[in-house]
Amino acid sequence: MGVVSPNGVGTPAFADAILEGRSGVRRISRFDSSAIEVQIAGEVSGFDELAWIEKKDRKHVSRVLPFALCASHEALETAGIQPTALLLEERRRFGVIIGSGGGSSEFTEEQYRLYFHGQLSKMSLFCVPTGVMGSLSSELNVRYGLRGPSHVITTGCTSSTDAMAYSMRQIESGRLDWVLTGGADAPISLGTVKGFILMGILTEKWNQFPEKGSRPFSKDRDGFVVAEGAWMFVLEEYEHAKARGATILAEVCGYGSTCEAYHRVKLKECGEEPARAIGLAMQQSGIGPDDVDYVNLHGTSTQLNDRIETRALKLALGEERARQVPMSALKSQIGHPQGACGAAGISATIVAMQREQLPPTLNLDNADPDCDLDYVPVAGRKKTIEHAVCNCIAFGSKNSALVLRNGSQA
Repeated sequence: MGVVSPNGVGTPAFADAILEGRSGVRRISRFDSSAIEVQIAGEVSGFDELAWIEKKDRKHVSRVLPFALCASHEALETAGIQPTALLLEERRRFGVIIGSGGGSSEFTEEQYRLYFHGQLSKMSLFCVPTGVMGSLSSELNVRYGLRGPSHVITTGCTSSTDAMAYSMRQIESGRLDWVLTGGADAPISLGTVKGFILMGILTEKWNQFPEKGSRPFSKDRDGFVVAEGAWMFVLEEYEHAKARGATILAEVCGYGSTCEAYHRVKLKECGEEPARAIGLAMQQSGIGPDDVDYVNLHGTSTQLNDRIETRALKLALGEERARQVPMSALKSQIGHPQGACGAAGISATIVAMQREQLPPTLNLDNADPDCDLDYVPVAGRKKTIEHAVCNCIAFGSKNSALVLRNGSQA
């Protein structure tokens, strides 16, 4: 596992931050936000992009690439893999399959700004290839010499959850032994933030108190906080991992995905399809509601999402069991990193499994009566986890869920 998060770069820093409940939401520094209604975001601060991209190349790539490279490097290193030491056939069975909601959208926005201001000489000669979503995975393949499939899954907020599942199925089918997978997004740009403001789904109340802005399941929540980052993993076939003595963090043992076929952004109040995605993931894992020890929630901090996700968990687990299972929303600490949020939730769940401690949901000091489950408010708590559900909901009526099994059980 490798992490670049608004509240910590590197897995140890991220783990300490989420368990202690340290927010990574702050005033926007990526651009001048003084003239717009929203001035906060989950920014990765103090990150040295030039440690991962040469200065001469920086103008030709998006900020998302150094994020992905940094997180990938940590994931490979902690997995004990040196790509340059792999044989050609091993590299041919090593894929790169990642999820991203916007890819290099902030780079493309900048190219259009230069174009429309008549500054063509400042535009990148790679404005087209870098702007193509699929180029993000290719950059990682090229950097590490990996010859397997190079795919970017882009399904909105479920992108990196779906990428993990797609990677799992590539391994299950026997096509690959390893996949570098996860999610990366860098959507903090003026155009993207303005677009979300037009939709009325960003919080506008907390510009002076950024760390209080993301308030999942709270009665006074009024929208999400946009965020950035990368959370990457090495996914490997079980016997292959055991044979080389790898340390197994967790097992991906079930996946479910559904579509409500309802609306481009809204969710149905009934919560049936999000619940069905969770149920499908549990079914593939061979577990029932009583086996679920923890749920990492999508928890965006919008009125609609949080209420319906609560209802979906009651449908999936049964209302009595749903009230017994602790759940938490990482977005309360880091904001919403769009297509990378599923991978972020997986990372947080792995940390909780390893440390036997649940990350808290911050800013839940005025609970919504319609959101009445155990969201681990304010402070974390000790908990042994064998099975966990990681849930995501996306624009376009999409729902995806994974079940993870504790790696110590492997």
